[in-house]
Amino acid sequence: MKRCAFFSSIVTVFCLMFVFSVVPLSSHAQEKVINLSFSNFFPTSHKNSIIMDQWCKEVEKRTKGRVKITYYPGAVLTPAGQTYDSVINGIADIGESVLGYTKGRFPLTEVIDLPLGYKNAYVATKMINAYFKKFNPKEFEKVKVMYLHAHGPGILFTKKPVNNLEDLKGMKVRSTGFSAKVAAALGASPVAMPQTESYEALRTGIVQGILNPIEAMKGWKIGEVVNYTVENYGSAYSTSFFVVMNKQKWNSLPPDIKKTIESINEEWIERQGRLWDEIDREGREFMVQRKNKFIALSKDEDARWAEKVKPVINEYVSELKTKGLPGEEALKFCINYLKANQK
Repeated sequence: MKRCAFFSSIVTVFCLMFVFSVVPLSSHAQEKVINLSFSNFFPTSHKNSIIMDQWCKEVEKRTKGRVKITYYPGAVLTPAGQTYDSVINGIADIGESVLGYTKGRFPLTEVIDLPLGYKNAYVATKMINAYFKKFNPKEFEKVKVMYLHAHGPGILFTKKPVNNLEDLKGMKVRSTGFSAKVAAALGASPVAMPQTESYEALRTGIVQGILNPIEAMKGWKIGEVVNYTVENYGSAYSTSFFVVMNKQKWNSLPPDIKKTIESINEEWIERQGRLWDEIDREGREFMVQRKNKFIALSKDEDARWAEKVKPVINEYVSELKTKGLPGEEALKFCINYLKANQK
């Protein structure tokens, strides 16, 4: 009986060895789930928050659950102005915020924020990614860039009517990054603050105006605390946004997962650009419903505003030259891109 049991055990072992040699374990079966965190300053209900939540879910879906991302909207994990450093330091694995919240940190990429007369967000978003691929600026070397994006025309919204530059003179206007320089060039008094503080500042009268894309009127409810939309498109600026990952975390990912994420990023550039234009339309409709008054500057007045902001553009080129950076080349690239693609 003992011999039978012994031979039976031997047969069982050989059978198991045969099975595992024919049907190998999946290469992913024993792989641990990669857990990542994502910090975003946009509030949960904002469509720019929803689209990033969808990005997180898409990564999980296409990696078949090998990557799971815990999403933190509303600046609950990291404040907007600290998100970039938080990603570098590993407090958040992935983060989205505004480059201009850390003024001077991204000198070459500030070209996107110049008042170049933007007309829509899709082209601005496509352009910033084309710029990044061409120039590969060293200012991003401490992170892995997922993708960049930029909003539609940044124009003026106020509590009292502004029909010309004289009406704007001395008005306290919320701005950030390069838009603060735009406000100053137009004769206003810029007051720097992140978007998250703008509503209360306008409501309480700390500022009397704000430079924003029109989407913010609904997305951030700014339309509830302003009365006028000034359509100064000749001097319209944009704002650059980043979606970046901790470099060490990125480098630790398996090659196939990296490839999957990069494929998703390319798709999200398209989606993000189109979304910005969609929410701009919603912002305009919101203002119309609230009977907000639109002030269309005359052709001559709009040209005056455009002329006033030219020194901001020239200063950018001069400053970048002293830093040994190709600011003039980057500016020329953007101007040509806009001419070729904006309608």
